[in-house]
Amino acid sequence: MMQDEGSHRHGHAHGAQTECCAHASARAQQAPLALARAQALCQARGERLTPIRSLVLSALYTDHRPQSAYDLINRLGSADGQKRAAVSVYRALDFLIAQGLAHRIESRNAFVACPLDHGPEDLVLFMICTQCGGVDEVHAPEIAQALDQIAQRQSFSPQMRIFELSGLCAHCG
Repeated sequence: MMQDEGSHRHGHAHGAQTECCAHASARAQQAPLALARAQALCQARGERLTPIRSLVLSALYTDHRPQSAYDLINRLGSADGQKRAAVSVYRALDFLIAQGLAHRIESRNAFVACPLDHGPEDLVLFMICTQCGGVDEVHAPEIAQALDQIAQRQSFSPQMRIFELSGLCAHCG
């Protein structure tokens, strides 16, 4: 359910015991295509999408909420019965971030898969729902242009172009 600007809305259905988010299901359905895209991207760059990197990326696609490294370790361990070392998961996350396949949500000390095709220099805007925990990623060139102008006036050279907005998503609001 992608919108033109690269943002998306949550479609939640609340049950008595569990909460099922249609957006999370859509994200999980994106996983095979995203993994194929990641493999092709890495191959074109002369990089390797190793099995652990692929497993971590796939695990990130299972939910639209940010996941900590330890969430990922537990999720990966329960998937195949093998306990993953924290260092190997962190290395995989570092690689995925460097390749633009995942992002770190600083305020949550957690990670999300990157569903958008953008460059590392592009501004990334995360809208984080304080109620359901969902994260929407938006590519916002108009904000990037305004911030570039401000930085230029101040002779400032940004090194990271990630912004987080906290509030209520369309469903929770």
